[in-house]
Amino acid sequence: MDTISLKDRTAIVGIGQTKFGKGFTQSEEALGCEAIKMALDDAGLKASEVNGLVSYMMQTAEEDEITGALGLGDLTYFTRTPSGGGGAAATVGQAAMAIATGQADVVVAWRSRKRSAAASRVWMQTQPRVVHLREMWTTPWGVLRPADHVAMLFRRYMHLYDATREHLANIATAFRAHANRNPAALMYDKPMTRDDYMNARLISDPLCLFDCCLETDAALAVVLVSAERAKDLKQKPAYIHAIAQGVTSGSTMMANFFVDDPLHSQANPCAESLWRQSDIKAKDIKVAQMYDAFSPEILMCLEAYGFCGKGEAAAFTENGNIQLGGKLPINTGGGGLSECYIHGFNMINEGVKQIRGTSTSQVDDADNCFVCASDLNPTGAFILRR
Repeated sequence: MDTISLKDRTAIVGIGQTKFGKGFTQSEEALGCEAIKMALDDAGLKASEVNGLVSYMMQTAEEDEITGALGLGDLTYFTRTPSGGGGAAATVGQAAMAIATGQADVVVAWRSRKRSAAASRVWMQTQPRVVHLREMWTTPWGVLRPADHVAMLFRRYMHLYDATREHLANIATAFRAHANRNPAALMYDKPMTRDDYMNARLISDPLCLFDCCLETDAALAVVLVSAERAKDLKQKPAYIHAIAQGVTSGSTMMANFFVDDPLHSQANPCAESLWRQSDIKAKDIKVAQMYDAFSPEILMCLEAYGFCGKGEAAAFTENGNIQLGGKLPINTGGGGLSECYIHGFNMINEGVKQIRGTSTSQVDDADNCFVCASDLNPTGAFILRR
């Protein structure tokens, strides 16, 4: 089969993000337009030069609305990626493929979401009776929220590998410390101690309040062009070195209960594809941005992507390994737990900041950065390089 390599052929040249908050009066469309304009200004490109758009399928704003509101050029490519938190990295992949195959020249990938209102969360709209195939056959009784699904999976992980809530505290406190350096983060001025974590109310045992992501109103965007064009623009390019997607055979979104190994996540086939394409390997990665709607997802991704062995991720979080200055700093902007939660798109922007050298928790000599989406959904991951 003939293939077209995407290695280093495209780059992110502009990033934009609105203020992160709750209860914003702007629509998702207005927030999206704001973030896209910021990203284009950051890249030094005109709106009329954009001829490609990529977003998530949960987006309420339509492509023609965004195009008209911003005065974009005629679109020759547009698409949406599925799966909520699993779709963030895939937007960059779709944009890169469009450019590499000549479908478009300047592509914007973006995400806008008003998450602070309870009505925006699917599990808050649960019906009083079982009506859906998923509810009848794939979800155990009483498991209503994503937190419940993750809690069950982590309880199994605890049983198999002697992990504890102390290991989750390592994750939550590390990301909060990163957010405390980031003025844009929702938790910028809210330090958290280990005692704060251990004494927090449980949401779905063994997960507590600080194991769960923030609910945020905001929008973020990135602009991609070819590697050749990126050299002439005003920002330091963040090249897309390798990118992959993955779905595990037999698994169900957020409910991996009916496979031989529930801890063999969607990230596993994605990892195989990613490292096969990449000259940069897991041992070479300087900094990582991992989807963290819930803290146990970090453990699953560390193992699936080969940063440590199976059952070793809990211990990997010890001794400051995932903090700034550690072996593999993770979610240096604060992540979904402490910066903002827009289905993981902030991980993309933070990855670009690390490559540019502008992160508020900048890793020394960060000439590459790993970024991944949720391992509990059809997922994606990519590697940025300087």
